[in-house]
Amino acid sequence: MYEKEIEEELSRWKRKLSKRPSVLGRYTKGLQSKMNRYVPEKIHSIVTTSIKNMVHATLVGSEYTTKKQPERALSLQQREEKVEKLVTSYKRTAALEGAGTGAGGILLGMADFPLLLSIKMKFLFDVASAYGYDVRDYRERLYVLYLFQLTYAREEKRMDLLRQLEEWEEKKELLPEKEEYLATFDWKTFQLDYRDYIDLPKMLQMIPGFGAVVGAAANYRFLDALGETAMNGYRIRWLASLPNKERG
Repeated sequence: MYEKEIEEELSRWKRKLSKRPSVLGRYTKGLQSKMNRYVPEKIHSIVTTSIKNMVHATLVGSEYTTKKQPERALSLQQREEKVEKLVTSYKRTAALEGAGTGAGGILLGMADFPLLLSIKMKFLFDVASAYGYDVRDYRERLYVLYLFQLTYAREEKRMDLLRQLEEWEEKKELLPEKEEYLATFDWKTFQLDYRDYIDLPKMLQMIPGFGAVVGAAANYRFLDALGETAMNGYRIRWLASLPNKERG
């Protein structure tokens, strides 16, 4: 069964999340921290403000939820065929956007942050609808944010975020009204994780000329990683909803 194959893929993805970063990854992290000290505060401020606004719009706004009707009466395989097409399309869009802003140097490079965030959120909402979830429900929009956060989280936080996804069906029933939740949302930690993840390639993207190549490649990779997390996040919920006999 297709579900059995997906269950095996999901297990491999979970094991990958639990691995310690490679030597190269630790070196890159150190280099990134050094570079951060030379980044103008104005750029950090733009990133922080963009992410805060995106979190707020995701939880209470209608920008990403308009016309996002969930797909009904499809098998998991049919849904994932649609999602694969979404991943391909959005990766291409993100790469073109990154190349365009990267070619313009620092000013257009700064504009890339909110543009890329918008592309990512629209992608996640389309994926949620393809898997049959109604993003007009704020709890489903919150699940989208958890997927986003897990994609770009530091290694020490990944397993905790994974548990949040695995326990979501029980957890969502205990959530307060969205206004109350928004008042307590830890957007600062959320944006710091994301900023740390993207800092190094985005700083290189601001080099005129060279930045076009970096911007296209970085944005393509960011959407690829987001697509992998989103698919596995919804696979967790789909498989959990099946009787054991249907899971093989």
